[in-house]
Amino acid sequence: MWRFSRPDAARALDDARVRRSLPRYVDVVKNGKHAKFLLNTMMNVDFSPQDATERLWEFHENLLETYPHIEKKADGGQYPNQLRGERSFLDLKIELGKRIMKGCHFCEKRCNTDRFSGEKGECSAGTTFSLSSCFPHLGEEPELVPSGTVFTLGCTIRCIHCQNWGLSQWQEHGTPMGPRGMALLIERLREQGCRNINMVGGDPTPYCWLWLRTMAHVDASIATVWNSNSYYSRETSLLLAGFIDLYLLDFKYGNDSCAAEISGAPGYWEACTRNHLMADRYGEVII
Repeated sequence: MWRFSRPDAARALDDARVRRSLPRYVDVVKNGKHAKFLLNTMMNVDFSPQDATERLWEFHENLLETYPHIEKKADGGQYPNQLRGERSFLDLKIELGKRIMKGCHFCEKRCNTDRFSGEKGECSAGTTFSLSSCFPHLGEEPELVPSGTVFTLGCTIRCIHCQNWGLSQWQEHGTPMGPRGMALLIERLREQGCRNINMVGGDPTPYCWLWLRTMAHVDASIATVWNSNSYYSRETSLLLAGFIDLYLLDFKYGNDSCAAEISGAPGYWEACTRNHLMADRYGEVII
């Protein structure tokens, strides 16, 4: 039925401009290539959860250098069986995300709260998803529709013009959801014909660790979309690199004074520009 209400979306994946700007995303949606998170699970890494955090980031940096070559080979049908180790690249990202949770700095404000101890920073997120709604969205950009949107509560900034104020500022009660439950919802959205899993809110940044864990339980190849205000930390951008297929990023302000006054987001310009460049390097981008 959505093809009648959104004929532009029905045609979008065959549009030459879309294929030129989002070629790999289109191939993932059409089941021609594996989503990046699945490639992460195929890349084995020899690390231990007892390793020092600095050591784990070194592993991660080395794998990020390797990842584009692995992806290119996988896209040509040569899957990564040459790497050794009992754990995957996605497991490494999950372990690093867990450590960030102990002194939370997923966003640029770097509250450093221990979320495992019940502490909550400015976003007020805890250790589980707070789910608002989850459905095939027909109101997104045509190349995304139908988009499997997952709206979570909480946000890293406070825009006075926010269109999802009830979600971002916790004016509704969300449903607690763990990674396995979220994975089942994603599988269901895929079965309903959604082209992607659209991580949104609020903002998905507070739930970065939970999203990594969720996708470890998803078997179906579905394109991942990071729908964010762009105000996330360098460490988060590294965890997303090679994991997210398509970044749907805001570019809200061209200077920090407006960002601070209107959205309570000091240092927005630096974070936003850095994260757009990282997104373009490791994935595809809609701004």
